[in-house]
Amino acid sequence: MTGSPQAVALGELLIDFVPEENGVSLAEARAFVKAPGGAPANVAVGLARLGVRAGFLGKVGDDPFGRYLAGVLTENGVDASQLRYDDGARTALAFVSLTRGGERDFLFYRHPSADMRLRPDEIDADYLAGAKVLHIGSIGLIQEPSRSATLRALDVAEEHGLRISYDANLRLALWPSPDAAREGIRSVWRRAQVIKISDDELEFLTGGRDLAAARTLRHDRLELLVVTRGAAGVGYLTRQGEGEVEGFRVETVDTTGAGDAFTAALLAELLERDPLAAGRGALEAALRRANAYAALTTTRRGAIPALPSRQQLKAFLTERGG
Repeated sequence: MTGSPQAVALGELLIDFVPEENGVSLAEARAFVKAPGGAPANVAVGLARLGVRAGFLGKVGDDPFGRYLAGVLTENGVDASQLRYDDGARTALAFVSLTRGGERDFLFYRHPSADMRLRPDEIDADYLAGAKVLHIGSIGLIQEPSRSATLRALDVAEEHGLRISYDANLRLALWPSPDAAREGIRSVWRRAQVIKISDDELEFLTGGRDLAAARTLRHDRLELLVVTRGAAGVGYLTRQGEGEVEGFRVETVDTTGAGDAFTAALLAELLERDPLAAGRGALEAALRRANAYAALTTTRRGAIPALPSRQQLKAFLTERGG
C-alpha cells in the first residue's frame, strides 16, 4: 500500500476454525479449516480488495497465529503497521459450526485474548488523523482496556473529522448479560455517522425488525443506518428518507463475514463517490453493489478467504444485470 490509509478498521483479528462440512455441530465436526477473520479485519481486507487504501489497528498474540494473521493482512494489501503484539495473551480463536444453509454458531476462546488488551496509549493519533473513515465494531467495547482504546480512537476520529462507521455485531456469549450487551452496543451509537445492524440485532435492541423499529435508533449525527437481512437485502434510513434494496440469491456455503463484506463494499462506495450526497438512486445503487459483494462472500468458506476482488464483483453484477 502506498500513501496513508483512507480507512482504518479497529478491533479484533482472529482465527476462525470452520468445519469442512455443513449441518453438523461443533462436537460432531470431524475436521476444521483454519480461516483468518475478525469482523473489523474482514472489513479492512474487503476494502483493500476493492481498491481502497486500508489500515488495521488492533492487537494479536506474539505467537504463530498472530504472526500468520499479520502476514494475511499484508498479503492482502492492508497496512499492518499499527498491529500490536502481546506476549501476555494469545491470539483469539473462534470455532464456527455451520447449518446446511450456511448459518453459524460460534464458540470463542478469549480468556482473555490479545485483542482485548489493546490500550489507549497504543492508539496512534497521527496515523488515524490522516484517514477519512474509522470503522469499529462492538466487540472491543466489552471490557477494559480495549474499551478505553476504542473510545480513544473515536475521540481522535471526531477531532479530525473522520466519518465513523459502526457495526453492532452482537456476539451475546461474549457479554456478561443481555442488558450489558444492549448498554454496551448503545454506548457509542450516537458517535457514528454510518451504522450497520442486522435484523436480529435490531430486534435485540428495540424489540422490532422493521424500519419502524430502526427509526427509534436515529440520532442527530446519523447519516445512514442500514438493516441487513441476508439474501432478502437491506432496509435503510437517511436524513432524507428511507427505503429497501433487494438482495441476491446464491448457492450459500458459509455466511461468515457476509455482513463485514457488505460494510466494506458500502464504505468503498462512500469513499469513492459518496452516494449519500448524490441522491436516493445513487445510494440504492451503492447498496445493491454492497449486497452483491456480501452474497458473493457466502459462496466460499471462511471470511477473509472468501472476500471477492473488485473484478469478481464487477463480473457478478454484469451477470446479474448490472
